[in-house]
This record gives sequence, structure tokens and C-alpha cells, in this order.
Amino acid sequence: MPIDPRERRAARHARVPEDVASPAPRKSRITADRITDAALKVIAEEGYDALTIRRVAAVLGTGPSSLYAHIVNKDDLDDLLVGRLCAEIELPDPDPAAWRKQLLDVYAQLRDLYLKYPGVSRAALAMVPTHLETLRLGEGILAILLAGGIAPRTAAWARDALTLYVSAYALERSLVRQRQQNHDDAWVLGREELVDRFTALPADRFPHTRRYAAELTAGSEHERFDFAIALIVDNLASAAPLTARE
Repeated sequence: MPIDPRERRAARHARVPEDVASPAPRKSRITADRITDAALKVIAEEGYDALTIRRVAAVLGTGPSSLYAHIVNKDDLDDLLVGRLCAEIELPDPDPAAWRKQLLDVYAQLRDLYLKYPGVSRAALAMVPTHLETLRLGEGILAILLAGGIAPRTAAWARDALTLYVSAYALERSLVRQRQQNHDDAWVLGREELVDRFTALPADRFPHTRRYAAELTAGSEHERFDFAIALIVDNLASAAPLTARE
């Protein structure tokens, strides 16, 4: 009797996936790993919006029903995708003397992986992390924060905020890229045009925007990313420990 795909999913979350633990399967065999490979190929070439079970099945040269023998639904595929990307991130041994740099490095890795697959960070939004590799990354980030002397609840909430920011940042960059590739770049303005538009605004209504147009448009995307991450991280040590509400 075939194994229910929900049981397969539970097994993936409880131990090393069977596709990794068992000998290498024949190339023609459909596995969760091959499904994930095909899904990432679709995203890399066409973007996350193009990802469907039917599209992945076409890449594998099979029908959607073959995939449903291994995954539950699209949400399950999202879980596999995020888990695969998290597996690629190298986690350091937590160092109390270098925890800030370690945290920035880990999140820069996550950012770059998300940007490699346009829009894939959407799969991580509103997801309850259950994949072992996703949990491994969360464990590693939490360990770094705790090594820096951050109170447990503050560390837990900071991890959530930082991860959410990285996902949103990568998603925004992918949307900009998508508009440019679709020749819908009339909405994507260059810095000089933005400065011109800001400085042309009515002075009585937008005095600060006019005066600081250069500051509002300064910096590259990654410079602004580093600033936002550092802004959160550098204020954690001085933050009052959060306590549970009564």
C-alpha cells in the first residue's frame, strides 16, 4: 500500500529525509529531492510566480499526480524549497566576541540565496518552520544571539524580526527585477529622476522631502540592507529584557 504523502512529510520533519539517507535513486525515479530541484529550476528561470505543481511536473517529464505521491500540496513544496535553501547556509560556532558579525554574515547568506531565486522568499512568509534544515538555521541564529548575551525572549523576537526583514527585502528586489524584465520599468525610477521629482514638490507641503532628497535616495540596495540589519542588531544589547505578559 502506497505511503500517504502526509506521512512522508512527517517523516522528513522527524529525521534525515529518506532521499538523502538511502542510496542514490535511479534518475528516472521521482523523489522529493528531484521535485525540489525542478522547482528551483523553474524559479531561477521564470520566477516564483511561475511555480505550480503542473509546471514542476512538466520539468520532470511526468504528470502532477506523480508529485502528489511525495508532496501534500503547494505549501508542502514551499516547505521543501525553504528547507533546501536553509541547508546551504553555513553556521558558525557562536562567538560572544564576534556575534554581531556572525549574525550579519548569516543573514547576508540568506539574502543572497533568496535573490538567486526571484520571489522565493514569499514561500517563507507566513510559514510555520517545521523542516529540519529550516529549524537548523533558526537554532543557529538563536545560538548566536544568546552567545551575545541577548535575553532569550528578546533574542527570539529579534530573530523573527530580522528574518522577516530579509524575506521582505528579497521579495521587493525580485518585484523590481520582474518589472524591469517585463518592460514595465516606468515605475522603477533612477536616483537622479527621484531627486528631480522630490525637489520639484511644493515647498510648503514637502519641505523636508525637498531639502533631503539626496539623503532619501542615497545608498545601494545592499548598503540599505546592511544598515537596517545593523540598526536592529546594534540595539539588542541595550534593549530591556522582554518578559511574558501576565
